[in-house]
Amino acid sequence: QVQLVESGGGLVQPGGSLRLSCAASGFTTFSNYAMSWYRQAPGKERELVAGINSVGGITNYADSVKGRFTIARDNAKSTVYLQMNSLKPEDTAVYYCKAQRGPFRIWGQGTPVTVSS
Repeated sequence: QVQLVESGGGLVQPGGSLRLSCAASGFTTFSNYAMSWYRQAPGKERELVAGINSVGGITNYADSVKGRFTIARDNAKSTVYLQMNSLKPEDTAVYYCKAQRGPFRIWGQGTPVTVSS
């Protein structure tokens, strides 16, 4: 059974940092999958935050997080990370990771991030 499990969310003050992790299990070859982080704030649609290709050489970011967030993957550990620095209240959301290969995609259950003083 393939699954993604996110962790690392929580409450942080503005300007603070968090690192989210997404651990994959049950994948035949994790390194074949492109990975992404999305987020969904209350009352808003889910939006792409950052993505990384299967081998980790190509990344992309939403304009709102460029220069503050960094996506990385460790294929040996079947894990993808999202380092979030200089957090703002508008970064408050549930963060989800997604694995995709061709038409196949799977989502994690999400981890909540709250940025508040």
